[in-house]
Amino acid sequence: MRVLPDFPWDSLAPAKATAAAHPDGIVDLSVGTPVDPTPQVVQDALIAAADAPGYPQTYGTPALRQAVADWFATRRSAPGVDPAGVLPTVGSKELVAWLPTLLGLGDGDLVGIPKIAYPTYDVGARLAGATPVVVDGLAAFGPPTKGRTPKLLWVNSPSNPTGRVLGVDHLAKVVDWARRNGIVVASDECYAELGRSDDEVPSILDPRVNGGSHEGLLAVYSLSKQSNLAGYRAAFVAGDPALVQRLLEIRKHAGMIVPWPVQEAMRVAVGDVEHVLEQKERYRSRRETLLPAIEAAGLRVEDSAAGLYLWATRDEDCWDTVADLARLGILVAPGAFYGEAAARHVRIALTATDERIAAAATRLAQRSVER
Repeated sequence: MRVLPDFPWDSLAPAKATAAAHPDGIVDLSVGTPVDPTPQVVQDALIAAADAPGYPQTYGTPALRQAVADWFATRRSAPGVDPAGVLPTVGSKELVAWLPTLLGLGDGDLVGIPKIAYPTYDVGARLAGATPVVVDGLAAFGPPTKGRTPKLLWVNSPSNPTGRVLGVDHLAKVVDWARRNGIVVASDECYAELGRSDDEVPSILDPRVNGGSHEGLLAVYSLSKQSNLAGYRAAFVAGDPALVQRLLEIRKHAGMIVPWPVQEAMRVAVGDVEHVLEQKERYRSRRETLLPAIEAAGLRVEDSAAGLYLWATRDEDCWDTVADLARLGILVAPGAFYGEAAARHVRIALTATDERIAAAATRLAQRSVER
């Protein structure tokens, strides 16, 4: 039996109850679940494909895989993605959780994860019977040996929870080191189109990063955030066709298939930039409303260059910050959910309505005046 950590969100229940008791109601900024409408163009594509009596393709339709390849070329500065190296997944979390298993990792194998990280990287290693190890800089491994070098290395840019973006030079060093040591690199990039500036967030599939070869590389992407499709479970993995074929063979046996109407919705979503720009503007506006109030209330925002979150600290135990904000009716996520190194930070989501974001800003501003 695999030993898994407790589900972290259960421990937030007392703070949630406190926040819910606020006279003006809770402002829940703890979970990054979209609240804005699914774009009409995507809804229309889903409806048009609703008559789907037959089994869909596990591999995804050729049109979908080509659309994803085109998206990498036009929106991620990553031309040359082979449609044979594209595979739709049932959301990105299931791929993160099952990738070590799908790659055949098990007892004695190591999976490298970031120091501050989305918990599912750790869980995925444990589900496979492998051992998760924190990778805080490649030099930490010293000379590579079988017992200390991972077979799979996760990178996450933009980071959940910090919003940190890894540059081309950083990613190129990771790829070079991994290839010299026979390591698969999986890059979780699901917030890449939600940067705070017009600068592109580099992909692991960018030729400036990988020298024009996708060997040993996988990019994981989700449409949940940029297209408000969390309820559709619409995501994909792309990169090395040989690795993708390994994943495909197991997924066909296991019936891990994205429904045909969702595949069509995905195809349309990756081809339409307007709704992404509109959503990006919504998050920019909410950030401008909330950030000054957070800072006035004594929190320091760090990183947060992209994504849906503000990564903040008051230089105290994160649970003290959570409790204090809960008394204002504001629920945030403790950094402790994301690793020991994050124990003095909180993650504040921008995934609330404009009205609730404004309510949070007002409460924080009132607190700063009282102080």
